[in-house]
Amino acid sequence: MKTDDLVTLLASRAPAVDRRGPARRFALAWVTGLGGALLLMILLLGVRPDIGEAVRVPTFWFRLVYASAIATAALWVTSRLARPGVRVGGAWAVLATPVALGWGAMAWVLAHAAPGTHLPLILGHTWRVCPVLIAVLAMPAFVAMLWAVRGMAPVRPRLAGAAVGLLAGATGTVAYCLHCPEMAPPFWSTWYLLGMLIPAALGILAGPRALRW
Repeated sequence: MKTDDLVTLLASRAPAVDRRGPARRFALAWVTGLGGALLLMILLLGVRPDIGEAVRVPTFWFRLVYASAIATAALWVTSRLARPGVRVGGAWAVLATPVALGWGAMAWVLAHAAPGTHLPLILGHTWRVCPVLIAVLAMPAFVAMLWAVRGMAPVRPRLAGAAVGLLAGATGTVAYCLHCPEMAPPFWSTWYLLGMLIPAALGILAGPRALRW
């Protein structure tokens, strides 16, 4: 048998590639992570008792959109880093946009705040526990997304691990928004972001081992 004939025979017997497989894998992992974060939030912290009134306040939705936008952009970055030869490109700018807008909102509020109120606006009442709680709520998404990315073929495991961690942190933050009483932009644009960066740092450390293939 000639080489060309052998290649043709093997190719004809190869199963068809499921092009939607990676998207389904990522969707399953993220939904599982979000569900786990919500369950942990309910079991460990509980939904804020005044949630009915809080949803009528615009800043409640601003911070939820802030976390959701970072999660969406981080998912895009993660999906590109999970595949060899795919450039992240403009996804980095998309990821930076909600962070920059959050800082812009913080600057605007602080610029118009009364003297002596700047530090209380930044610290709020829960700054000591906020980042840690977000990192805890991020763990289901962290594990699930590591599984999703490991099944692809990441060639930059540290960077991919950081993106997974940031995505998990933002997912945990979405769940945390339903508990957290802090509404001021100077608070959530600082401490929410720090909470997201904790699992991102963990991803940098865990990436080379967890994403080995």
